[in-house]
Amino acid sequence: MKVLYLDLFSGIAGDMFIAALLDLGVDARKLERALKKLKLDGYHLHVSRPRKTVISGVKFDVHLAHEPSHDHEHHHDHSHDESRNFSEIKHLISRSGLSAWVKQKSIAVFQRIAEAEGKIHGLPPGKVHFHEVGAVDSIVDIVGAAIALELLAKPHVLASPVVDGTGWINCAHGRFPVPAPATLAILGARGIGLTQCEEPHELVTPTGAALLAEFVESFGPMENLVAQKIGFGLGSRENKTRPNVLRAVLGEQSKVQGPKSAVAAASLPSPPLDWETDRVAVLETNLDDCTGEMLGRFVETALAAGALDVFHTPVQMKKNRPGILLSVLCVETDADKFSQLILRETTAFGVRRTIVERHKLRREFSQVKTKFGNVKVKIGRLGGKVVQVAPEFESAKKIAVQKKAPMKLIYEAAMQSAKKLK
Repeated sequence: MKVLYLDLFSGIAGDMFIAALLDLGVDARKLERALKKLKLDGYHLHVSRPRKTVISGVKFDVHLAHEPSHDHEHHHDHSHDESRNFSEIKHLISRSGLSAWVKQKSIAVFQRIAEAEGKIHGLPPGKVHFHEVGAVDSIVDIVGAAIALELLAKPHVLASPVVDGTGWINCAHGRFPVPAPATLAILGARGIGLTQCEEPHELVTPTGAALLAEFVESFGPMENLVAQKIGFGLGSRENKTRPNVLRAVLGEQSKVQGPKSAVAAASLPSPPLDWETDRVAVLETNLDDCTGEMLGRFVETALAAGALDVFHTPVQMKKNRPGILLSVLCVETDADKFSQLILRETTAFGVRRTIVERHKLRREFSQVKTKFGNVKVKIGRLGGKVVQVAPEFESAKKIAVQKKAPMKLIYEAAMQSAKKLK
């Protein structure tokens, strides 16, 4: 299992993250071609290999059309940049030709920043209008980070404890001490701890914090990590106490060899699981005056509109009235859309919203041979092993119609063949 370990001894910024992954072997030309799918104008990329103190690494810069070169990640006062709100950025990414995974992850990173800024300003995320994440270079950094991870085959991401500096920064909120307000809010929302060091500069930017919050599954020292490649992403600042460098290690976690006592074996850290994670919105409302026909139509409408799942459960409401708990699962960024759908298409007067994390098996699809024909099956892996296999309904249905055979027999035959995959 591939592991990407981020060594945050000198913090993290979006440009440094991409630079480190380029140094690990991500093809800069493929990255640039993918970014062009955004149809975002007014910039060009510059990738170089300078030295930072005694370290040779990659420097990644986004040069704006009106400004040939600037330290884009470590300046928060983007008064000259085009201002965009979260809805505009989401639309820009959603309409692009990028992969579904890159779109989902990029929007999720922006969502974390928008929620943090919203709390600071006392506004809902959708109404926050700000410069920092609306800047062209920040969009390129965040979307480029997701693209680079995909080009690296989406490794399991771990990181060292987060370290930031001290001092003061000038941002859209005015002059504030390090950490920046948005950085602190983003890390806090994910439950990520932060420690300050003696470096008198900002080390963790809001973009860097959001990338950590979205992609890193756990924080701590390296554990049995066999380094296969090491990348260095260089920043622009000349720090006082440490090089402005992000070290990224790509490798695998080894199995400890040799006899060990039960106590020693029990003390070894569990290897990270290679499941996939994301965040989804759970929308709920209690109904006691909604007809079955109305509920049926709503389920069909919501699923057709892209809901991940829709279901309703009998419940007992106040005054001992029987009722229905209507639940909708959707992509986090679609929560507003489906909340409105509930309010318009049912008798609900309000909707409860919860954002939850999901852990999913890594999935793939395959064909299995049966006496009725080939049936498509979904395979779920955990730790590289097949733990779940399920025939795809539409594939089995098609065979059942063609062969005029009961669905039950098709399922049983597909499951019998699929056992060999385990």
